[in-house]
Amino acid sequence: MIIAPARHTSWAPALRASSGLAAAMGIGRFAFTPLLPVMIDAGRLSAHTGAIVAAANYAGYLLGAVAAARFPHHQGRTAFRVAGAALILSEAGMAVPAPTPLPVALRLIAGIASAVLFIGCAQIAARHENRRRAAGIAFAGVGTGIAATGALILIAQSVLSWQALWLASAALTALLVIPALSLDIRGGARTGSATVRSRRNWRLLQLTYFAEGLGYIVLGTFLVAAVDATGHRTAGTAIWIVVGLAAAPATVLWGATARRIGPSVALVCALILQCASALLPTLWPGVWPAVVSAALFGATFMGITLLALEIGDDLAGPGAAATLTAGYGLGQMLGPLVVAPVLGDSYDAAFTIAAVVLVVAAGAALAIVPWRRHRAGGPAAAEPPVPVRRT
Repeated sequence: MIIAPARHTSWAPALRASSGLAAAMGIGRFAFTPLLPVMIDAGRLSAHTGAIVAAANYAGYLLGAVAAARFPHHQGRTAFRVAGAALILSEAGMAVPAPTPLPVALRLIAGIASAVLFIGCAQIAARHENRRRAAGIAFAGVGTGIAATGALILIAQSVLSWQALWLASAALTALLVIPALSLDIRGGARTGSATVRSRRNWRLLQLTYFAEGLGYIVLGTFLVAAVDATGHRTAGTAIWIVVGLAAAPATVLWGATARRIGPSVALVCALILQCASALLPTLWPGVWPAVVSAALFGATFMGITLLALEIGDDLAGPGAAATLTAGYGLGQMLGPLVVAPVLGDSYDAAFTIAAVVLVVAAGAALAIVPWRRHRAGGPAAAEPPVPVRRT
């Protein structure tokens, strides 16, 4: 007999998870985005080398997600705390002016740690009595962390070196991750197979989330550098703050939207808006189109995560989060590598590739929409469950 874990009723765990995600994702994952142009200006990295370093971080995220999917019984409090310490130390280590293999290794470690922290915090939200609102609160931390990092770099980049900025980011990560370390993170049983409502919909969701990882990360990595390349350095960093400010309330708003139109339809809408955010800087050069692009990007990327994980949980249970995150991580790892050959003085080609990939994601998500009939008890509700092997 399997006893389901008790569900939370207090909002305190969701708030602590939000702080953990601000550290793990908002800073640990995305601090490199506003710091990349600073490091390029200092001669520390080139745009091409920056893409390789970014890809190492996403490869680490993939490794962490795959490990969580295959060995969920190790995903407990000890692993969570070790990941928090590793994330802080890896950021501090980025201040060492060593050859390229060191930042590649450090960002790989940071990626693994981010995945462990993300899945642990997502688990806390999933165990709440009001799952959707708890997830909205927890995932809002990502935008808060992004805005905090952008503000730190905007204010301090004129007086601090790139090394000092990395040390300051590590200190901010430590401050935010501490409240999350008391969370009741529990390892689970191995979920080698699962019974899902529809093999077709499960595969479409996996394709959608993989393509989202591949497409969104191009903007997430190079949006600030693209604005900086036009000669508006301060505007580039300020735009990253716009991303964070738009992302902070986005998960709560997308959760409310999902209650009205269903998570599958909301997912399609979010992907279309994100596609528009990729195309805007290529169609209308300048700072203000980039600001709108940043707002749309911030307003959608964590909302898409919220919606995809909710659909996955309904299709295949709590173990779906780790499996989906692994596919997402693979897409993120490939994204910078796919566009690296076209990077140069302009990022238009890279953003166009991202937009095409996001169109594919939206098309796959659109095909998931009929799944809502399962929940409504319509004709598709009679389809028998299908056992599906998961990673």
